[in-house]
Amino acid sequence: MNKTDYALLSPSLPTEAGVYRFIANDGEILYIGKAKNLKKRLSSYFSERADMRQKTKQMVRAAAELQYTVVETEQDALLLEATLIRRHRPRYNIALKWTKPYPYIGISNENFPRVFYAHTVVKDGSLYFGPYTSKHKIYTILELIRNLFQLRNCQLLLSPDNIKANKFKPCLEYHIKNCLAPCIGLESAADYQLKIDKVADMLKGNFVSVKKYLQEQINRYAENMEFEKAHNCQNQLQALQDYQAKSMVVNPKIADVDIFSIQQVENNETQQMQTFVNYIKVVQGAVINSFTLEVNPEQGETQEEKLAYAIPELREKFQSIATEIIVPFEVFLLDKEVKITIPLRGDKKQLLDLSAKNLQYFILQEQKIAIQSAQRQTQADKLLETMQKDLRMNQQPQHIECFDNSNLQGTNPVAACVVFVNGKPSKRDYRHYHIKTVEGPNDFASMEEVVYRRYKRLLESQQNLPQLIVIDGGKGQLSSAIKSLDALGISNQVQVIGIAKKLEEIYFAGDNIPLLLSKKSPTLKVIQQIRDEAHRFGLTFHRLLRENALIQTELTQIEAVGQKTADKLIAHFGSVKAVTQATAEELLKIVNQRICNNILAYFAQKPATNIPELDLNHESNEQLEEI
Repeated sequence: MNKTDYALLSPSLPTEAGVYRFIANDGEILYIGKAKNLKKRLSSYFSERADMRQKTKQMVRAAAELQYTVVETEQDALLLEATLIRRHRPRYNIALKWTKPYPYIGISNENFPRVFYAHTVVKDGSLYFGPYTSKHKIYTILELIRNLFQLRNCQLLLSPDNIKANKFKPCLEYHIKNCLAPCIGLESAADYQLKIDKVADMLKGNFVSVKKYLQEQINRYAENMEFEKAHNCQNQLQALQDYQAKSMVVNPKIADVDIFSIQQVENNETQQMQTFVNYIKVVQGAVINSFTLEVNPEQGETQEEKLAYAIPELREKFQSIATEIIVPFEVFLLDKEVKITIPLRGDKKQLLDLSAKNLQYFILQEQKIAIQSAQRQTQADKLLETMQKDLRMNQQPQHIECFDNSNLQGTNPVAACVVFVNGKPSKRDYRHYHIKTVEGPNDFASMEEVVYRRYKRLLESQQNLPQLIVIDGGKGQLSSAIKSLDALGISNQVQVIGIAKKLEEIYFAGDNIPLLLSKKSPTLKVIQQIRDEAHRFGLTFHRLLRENALIQTELTQIEAVGQKTADKLIAHFGSVKAVTQATAEELLKIVNQRICNNILAYFAQKPATNIPELDLNHESNEQLEEI
C-alpha cells in the first residue's frame, strides 16, 4: 500500500478509537493494531520517519487493503485487538499471539455468593464482569469490595447437608473475622443478598449509592480526626470514579450473536441508490469480525428485502452458527430457528449502534474515495486531451515511452527507456540497454539499435505498443528511430516526436518545421518531465558502469591484483588516480611487497594518465555528463 492509496483514504478516516487491519492481496491479515485515534495512528505508517523499523516498512508495502472497526473506548480497542490477534494470528503481530485472555471479576452462583478473580468465563451460572485490561485494577476493585462489604470468600460449599453436619464450625473464627458469618445465621440471607446486589450494581457502573456511602465515611472519619482512614477512603473513592466496569466489545452475558445494520445512499455519479449492510460477529461475548457488504439493486426493492438477502449470505460467508441475530427492524428469514432481536436499549442496542457507526464511516470513506478518484481521472483526461490536440494525434497518449542515450567519449554506451502511463511514471516498466552493435560515439546508430530492440521485443511478446514515442534529440535522432520503426512495419501505428535541447523544439517525422509550444503548456511540461526522467535513469546506469570500468581496467590488469584487492585499494585511497600517486610505504599498508612492486612498476612504465578524479557519489560527479 503506497502513499497515494492512503491519501485517498485519509480524509474519511475517523479520529475515534478502533482496531485497524492491514490485509494482503490474497485476503491474508498481515497485522492487527489498536489506536486511541485511528487517523493519527494510521498516518504514522505513511510518514517519512527515520526510526520506522524495516519490518514495518515491509508490512506496509505488502498490504493491498486497509480495514478498521470503530469502538467506543480505548479499552474496547485493546480488548478487540487481543481477541482478533488470537483468532487470526497475523504474521507481523508477535506480542499478543500467545498472551493469556484478560481476566474477569465473578460473583459465584451459591447460597451466599463470593466475589472472586476469574481467569476465564465458566458457564456455571456465575455472573462475570469484564474483561479487564489491568490486573492491578482488578485487585484494587476486589480490595475495595472487601473493605466496603464484608463478604464470604471461603471455599466451603454451604449446602443444607453441610450446615446440618456442622462442617462449617472449624472455620467459625475465620468467618467472624472476614465476614458476618451468614452461614450460621449471624447475618440474614436477605441482608447478604442486598450487599451482593450492590456489588453487582457497582461492577455494572451503577455506583451512585456506593459513592454516597464512601463520601459519608470520609466526612465521618474527618470529623473524628481519623485522617488516615479518611485518606484511605478518598483513595477508594478515586479508584471507584476511575473505574469502568464493563466493555461493549466483550460481554459474556450476550454469548453468540450476529449484528446487522443497513443504510441506503444515493450515488452522485449514477444517481442510483446504493445499499450497504454492516455485519458484526460476536462469539462467546467477544467481537471477532466486522464486515460491510454492498447489496446489488436486483436483490430486493425495500430495505427489509435487501437485509433479508444479506443476512444468510454473510452468515454463510463467516460460518456463523449463532442462534440469535440483532437487527434494526423486523425481517423475514427462512430459518425459523434463528431468534430475531430488535433492541431498544441496553448492551444489545449499543452493539447495534456500534454496527451502524462502522457502516456510516465505511460509506463516508467510499464516497470520498469516489469523489477524489473522479477528480483525479478528470484532471488526467484533460491533460491527455490537451496533449492529443497539441501533438496532432488521433488518440489520447495514455502510454508514452521515451529514449535517451548516454556515453563518455564513446565508452560504456548505454540507453534508457522510461514509460509514463496516464501522465505518471510506471517505473516497473523502465528498461536499461547496453549498446551492442555500435562502435564509438555514434548517437544516431545507438538510437536506431535500441528502438529496434525495444519494439521487436514488444511485438514478439504480443504486448501493446505505446501511443506516443518521445526521442531525446533533434531531427537526426528522430530519423534514426523512424528507420527502426519502418523496418518493423509499425511506423504508421504510433506517433513519434523528438525534443531538441535549449529551445525545446518538438520535431515530427517528415516535417522540417518544429513545433514551438508555450513554456507554460502542460503538454510541453509532460514531455520535458519524461525526457528528464529518461536522462536521469540512463545517466545513473552509465555512471555505475563507468565506475566499475575504471576499477577493472586500471587495477585488475596488474599482475596479482584481483577484484578484492582492487576494491580495498579504491576504498582506502578513494580513486584510481590516487592509487597511481601512492608511495611504496602507503601501498604496503594495504597490500604485500610483491603486489606493491607490481603496482609501482605498472604505473612507472605507462605514460601520464588522464584518469579523472572520480567521486563515488553519483549525484555530485559532474564529469560524467552525456555526450
